[in-house]
Amino acid sequence: MSTEGGTKALVAALTANLGIAVSKFVAFAFSGSSSMLAEGVHSLADSGNQVLLLVGGKRSQRVATPEHPFGYGRERYIYAFLVSIVLFSVGGMFAVYEGYEKIAHPHELDNWYWPIGVLVMAIGLEAWSFFTAYREAVKDKGTHGWAAYIRRAKAPELPVVLLEDTGALIGLVLALFGVGLTVITGNGVWDGVGTLAIGLLLIVIALVLASETRSLLIGESAHQEVVAEIRDALVDHDSVTRVIHMRTLHLGPEELLVAAKIAVNAEDTAAQVAQAIDAAEARVRRAVPIARAIYLEPDVYSADKEALGDDPYATPGGPVPGAH
Repeated sequence: MSTEGGTKALVAALTANLGIAVSKFVAFAFSGSSSMLAEGVHSLADSGNQVLLLVGGKRSQRVATPEHPFGYGRERYIYAFLVSIVLFSVGGMFAVYEGYEKIAHPHELDNWYWPIGVLVMAIGLEAWSFFTAYREAVKDKGTHGWAAYIRRAKAPELPVVLLEDTGALIGLVLALFGVGLTVITGNGVWDGVGTLAIGLLLIVIALVLASETRSLLIGESAHQEVVAEIRDALVDHDSVTRVIHMRTLHLGPEELLVAAKIAVNAEDTAAQVAQAIDAAEARVRRAVPIARAIYLEPDVYSADKEALGDDPYATPGGPVPGAH
């Protein structure tokens, strides 16, 4: 769902931003508005970002190789991190510079109706892009709130497009505010103020994106509810009596690595243990289909071994979740 929906949202955003970027640059050429220049660069940066995300999604689908035995799923995170850098430098810092220059050296707008008309049109196109991403994200986020969805999402495309489109809509309103006040008052400082506000907004969004994608690049575990499903699937209370400790790691948005030490019966033969491991792996894959790389180590349970495992899913001062 997240991959298909993310691609649909990216294509919608790319189509909208390319058209908007051209119209904003035309409006800047006729009016000299720094807000329009900043917004044009913003839309151009957004278009480049969407291309980066599409390229990252395509490259992440390459098959595993001996050099990269777990595949290229994390390449999507790398390209998403590049998006935050582009948004910060090309979009945010450029707009801050332009805003400062316009405040320091203001001038009246020529042909003010060009930027006003383009901004109204751009708000309509950005709203179309935003609601496309919104509809796809609603399917993907489940019952979680929007802030939690941005933090928890393992596929970067939809959260990135949502944040970009939200920033774009707010930026367009700020640009309309700056241009409108410049036309009403005849003071070009307001155009610079709108441009500066756009730059600061883009910098904040870029920092949020960088923080979230950095966490994904370092390596995030599965969500707690997914971990609980895996633990329940591993234990059958017969051949596998409990999970001693476990680690999970997202190799990509739709691929999960599971490594666990499981307790088996001391009297079982090697053949019975091997059969128990195979059955446990099959149960996990049925319960959590994205758990594609599973490594299970059989052992005889002891409290000391459980403590040595330093399980990150353990409750401080209490039992390990899923242990029976």
